[in-house]
Amino acid sequence: MKTFFQFISESQAVQQATRMGLKSDGHGGWYDNKGEFIAKTERGQLKFFNKRQKIQQQDPPQSDKEKKLSGTAPAASTQEPTIKLEPPKVEKTKGVLTVAFGRFNPPTTGHQKLLDTVASSSDEDDYIIVPSRSNDPKKNPLDTKTKVSVMKKMFPKHSGKIVDDENNRTIFDVLKKAHTDGYAGVRIVGGSDRVSEFEKLTNNYNKKLYDFDSIEITSAGDRDPDSDSVEGMSASKQRKAAAEGDFESFMKGVPSSMKEKEAKNLFNMIRKGMNVKEGWNLWEIAPKFDWKNLRENYITEKIFNVGQVVENLNSGLIGRIIRRGTNYLICVTEDNLMFKSWIKDVSEAVVNGTQKQGVPADQRLVGTDSLRKYTETMVPGNSYGKQFINKYRKK
Repeated sequence: MKTFFQFISESQAVQQATRMGLKSDGHGGWYDNKGEFIAKTERGQLKFFNKRQKIQQQDPPQSDKEKKLSGTAPAASTQEPTIKLEPPKVEKTKGVLTVAFGRFNPPTTGHQKLLDTVASSSDEDDYIIVPSRSNDPKKNPLDTKTKVSVMKKMFPKHSGKIVDDENNRTIFDVLKKAHTDGYAGVRIVGGSDRVSEFEKLTNNYNKKLYDFDSIEITSAGDRDPDSDSVEGMSASKQRKAAAEGDFESFMKGVPSSMKEKEAKNLFNMIRKGMNVKEGWNLWEIAPKFDWKNLRENYITEKIFNVGQVVENLNSGLIGRIIRRGTNYLICVTEDNLMFKSWIKDVSEAVVNGTQKQGVPADQRLVGTDSLRKYTETMVPGNSYGKQFINKYRKK
């Protein structure tokens, strides 16, 4: 299977021009749909000309200098950029570390099955449980400190294995640490619906971000969404019950060992974290129960547009959207790592309490300051500098 980097086939200038709807003359020059000369590829970047144009008005005639520019420079390069990723050299002194990485927001009886599977599948009890650092009012109402505290009370048998480390923000952070700790391999345990995603993601970056002899992805078992038992319990159900004020249904998702008073406190903390008094939408807090409205908001481009920064809730990766698929997104992180996410598994990224977004389409007009600022985030020198073409591009 090819890695994401093998799908890089165009220069940054070509991709930037394509996003802006510009057409190439085959010699490095770029024109808009009116035939006006806009920019030229120079040293792999777009250099904009015809700066006298005005928004929503006919462009002024080009100067002789501008007219000559389209035929003098070489065509834009289509060579694959050299991106070298190599993990640090570490002596492998340990065996296989078994890992569970998840949101646990909130923790439920369904997670008990996951944690037990992690323990039973580990080698010599060498396993860790890593809650993600995700925290937002819609899908992650509990902050990490509260979540870890609740998990240790809910699952006392695994209390010593639950890791609260602010450096473990993504699954990659966990794997890189395991690599530097000297593990020869890792075994990741997750829900059956996430096995395929983790297999592709973690193996694509083996030998690049970390170096393991083996990466095994193990399913904790299938879920039955219609069941009231452990197999049917999920954090989505608990958030839904909390939002609806249904404490009776919420109690079905907490261990019998938890006292009703403790469960009520958890119930209220979730409601507070979700700001339910300000209103809520089911498709936002538990999209699996309202796929229709999630899909409708996505199709009408009310959510998850190109340029916005989102977080994959399964892996913890945060990246800018560079492509919208039918029901998925292709994103690139600040470290130029590409990942694919189903729209049900992402949320707008929250950094230091602020949702990070891109620039609306109506503020990307050629010649405006907003366009300049927007394109600056897409070119070298910016943290989101390198742009990618992915394997899902239309042929």
